[in-house]
Amino acid sequence: MLRLGFPVVGVRDLDRAVAFWCAALDLAPAGEWHSDSWRTLHFADGSGRALGLQRSESPAEPRPRLHLDLFVDSAAEQTTEVDRLVGLGAQRVDWDLYPPDPDFVVLADPDDNLFCVVDLSHAPSGQ
Repeated sequence: MLRLGFPVVGVRDLDRAVAFWCAALDLAPAGEWHSDSWRTLHFADGSGRALGLQRSESPAEPRPRLHLDLFVDSAAEQTTEVDRLVGLGAQRVDWDLYPPDPDFVVLADPDDNLFCVVDLSHAPSGQ
């Protein structure tokens, strides 16, 4: 039976990416599928695989068709988490496609991969 696995992010610097994503999402590097070009990150509580990191020589896309959304429950939590992620090495992105009154903030990881921090209390779905 076909199953969805987990997202894989292309990065230039695996060690830096492992450090960032582990600190950002409370993940832990796993010993499985570990090589010079690949790292698997697990949830720190041991509940399973969370994210794959694969060495890539190509630059990050300025407008990726696929990206990660990270969820928070309030505007205050969004502000706190955005500041924390920037402190870990993320960069604020001057995103020219923000709608009026956005529920998300666009950031880039240390390898310039874009991701969003979404305030679910403000999201259009209200969920």
